[in-house]
Amino acid sequence: MTTSGKPEIDTSRPHSARMYDYYLGGKDWYPVDEQAAEKVLAVCPQIRRTAETNRYFMHRATRTLAAEYGVRQFVDIGTGIPTSPNLHQIAQEVAPDSCIVYADHDATVLEYAHVLMRSTPEGRTAYINADVRDDDILGSPRLREVIDLDKPVALSLVALLHFVPDDRKPYDIVRGLIDRLASGSFLVLSHVTADFDAAAWQGVKKVYDAGGTTVALRDKQEVENFFDGLELLEPGVTAAHDWRPQEPVEVTGEEAELLRSATLYAGVGRKP
Repeated sequence: MTTSGKPEIDTSRPHSARMYDYYLGGKDWYPVDEQAAEKVLAVCPQIRRTAETNRYFMHRATRTLAAEYGVRQFVDIGTGIPTSPNLHQIAQEVAPDSCIVYADHDATVLEYAHVLMRSTPEGRTAYINADVRDDDILGSPRLREVIDLDKPVALSLVALLHFVPDDRKPYDIVRGLIDRLASGSFLVLSHVTADFDAAAWQGVKKVYDAGGTTVALRDKQEVENFFDGLELLEPGVTAAHDWRPQEPVEVTGEEAELLRSATLYAGVGRKP
């Protein structure tokens, strides 16, 4: 197993990865996470749909890049607790020789990292215990064993950057990562927003902030700014459920309103 260190699991306060697992119907959470997640559900019952929408966007983006653009290297930062199918399963289903490196800094994720290591014989996977805010992930020797940075890489920052407040310079973090990737690399990004239901998402932010996890609710322009200098794939930065849906379905009434209020922004950009 490719890991570095083994931090202690902190069950004294909620953690975003375990709360996300709770929304998705997983089992890898603690009472403190359940309590915080239920507070979120009380003010934003559509949060479960948000988590599902985000997950399906990751699946479609990964499949698109592997199948249509020939990407064979993926770096997924802020991967969260494994939920099948994981990114490497999607990529290696399309191209068995795909190589994937996961990075996260939550001890609970580390406990289940072995699930992320089940690669096809033709490909490779690795897990790094690292925090995008503080660690040189692309400089990790473990990553360099699997990923050739002289060739295109798909960098996945899915549902991550809303946990990086402005004072931690999220745009500089993204630019620093992109600058080290080869031409033809891609940025895959999703980000929650208050644009569609301000009251509910401000309530979500309040719960997370109170639990010690700062949430930044950025608008569409602020999310688009993460793609500065990149060529956005169609349809650009859009509601996640509208990013190349596999089976476009017209929804109306309450279902349409729920989908709209639950959405987050998502996009994929190519480095020239």
